[in-house]
Amino acid sequence: MIETELYDLENDDFETSIAAAGKVIARGGTVVFPTETVYGLGADATNADAVAKIFKAKGRPGDNPLIVHVSDVAQVGALVKTVPEKAKKLAEAFWPGPLTLIMARSERVPDRVTAGLLTVAVRFPSHPAAKALIDAAGTPIAAPSANISGRPSPTKSNHVLEDMIGKVDAILIDADTEVGLESTVMDMTSEPPTMLRPGGVTVRQIEEIIGKIELSPNITENIIPEKAKSPGMKYKHYAPKGIMVIARGSDDEKVAKIISAIKGLGPDDMPAILATDETMRHYQRGLIVSLGSRDDPESMSHNLFARLRDFDAMGVTHIFAEEITMSDETMALNNRMYKAAGYTFI
Repeated sequence: MIETELYDLENDDFETSIAAAGKVIARGGTVVFPTETVYGLGADATNADAVAKIFKAKGRPGDNPLIVHVSDVAQVGALVKTVPEKAKKLAEAFWPGPLTLIMARSERVPDRVTAGLLTVAVRFPSHPAAKALIDAAGTPIAAPSANISGRPSPTKSNHVLEDMIGKVDAILIDADTEVGLESTVMDMTSEPPTMLRPGGVTVRQIEEIIGKIELSPNITENIIPEKAKSPGMKYKHYAPKGIMVIARGSDDEKVAKIISAIKGLGPDDMPAILATDETMRHYQRGLIVSLGSRDDPESMSHNLFARLRDFDAMGVTHIFAEEITMSDETMALNNRMYKAAGYTFI
């Protein structure tokens, strides 16, 4: 058990807290910190022993690569062999922000960070605390989401306190994250570039900058690659404690399937329904919760992991989620829902 230092960025002195956390990173420790996507669990990306502590704290498989976070575009050159022209264009358009770029790695990046791959994933977060922490540490920070491996990613401070107290050296507590889903991941070593994970930057936005891209089939199908170039491709992710399934079909079909499935549960089961503002009225039994309005995909995406965490806290045994109509704006949301449900549909 590690004695975890807590720093409240909303109520304590910001600069003092960041400076203390930066020293933790610099001496090879681990720090949970907020980003605009989800909370991250960070360590010095150039220190293999420090990075190993991330895997231990999360219970993360060693062949699942990490993302390296920078606080300045100038830091990227030391991490990669070359920056492809299309990568430069995407960085100019979306950095700092929720976009991760995969490029050929330099010798400075330890194998532990990349899971032995010849590529490295790099992101420039826009959250002021994340940028300040990297600056204070004086080194790029390797960081996955700050949750126990396989669980829903943390978007609130209480999520990281629940998962990480006693497992990391320090936690920077802040407000809820803005995006609520992890970053978009683009493989810039392929031609055309390939989206490996959808996120806050959409296909349409990317293609407006660099033209046509490919989509990894792993985004919407249960395809497990032998080697994962990006987090979220290979192992079980985002899963709540309860059994989760997704209802497909028209609104009437989805409602009928969920109502029928709930009728088949036992008296000791506690079902929850993850509906939308537009469909909540159709249900009477179970814990009925809205993901948000279909007219606001960003809000639904922001709410997903928090809703799943709430279900865990309430002891929900079965989660029945309505499938959201697939679009450019809902691709990331659906990707996370499919993975959370283990691609189980009714």
